[in-house]
Amino acid sequence: MKKTIFFALATLAVACNSTPSGKQPVQSENLDWLLGKWKRLNDEKGNQTFENWTKVSPREYAGIGFTLQNGDTISQEQMTFRESDGTWKLLVKTPEEKTPVEFKMSELSKNKFVCTNDSIDFPTKIRYWKEGERLKASISNKSMEIPFDFEKSN
Repeated sequence: MKKTIFFALATLAVACNSTPSGKQPVQSENLDWLLGKWKRLNDEKGNQTFENWTKVSPREYAGIGFTLQNGDTISQEQMTFRESDGTWKLLVKTPEEKTPVEFKMSELSKNKFVCTNDSIDFPTKIRYWKEGERLKASISNKSMEIPFDFEKSN
């Protein structure tokens, strides 16, 4: 169960691949709202979860998500959000995985994106959006959803 939640959290940080056919390419500045250090507010008791996002280039963002319990790292994932030929991919990798899990961007609007991967059990959908000064996210499939509520940390 912990591995499933950890993978879900890691995958949450991961997200996106391509824009639907006929859509305009996504401009990278639309994702700058994701930048910074974030701390989860609605974590399980005893856990502290963080996400840190940086802009590598106009076409690439890098993120790391990790959860601490009693000062020890109990989960971690590396995330890369990359645009190539007008399409975005979110790649998420945990230390246990040999290759990253790829999510395709299915929706993008100001301060919001949705990425999907129907070839895995959970999560099949990753959503991120900005609500005021908070970063919100959820990971889900047809039968379950896990919400994330982050605030900027120093």
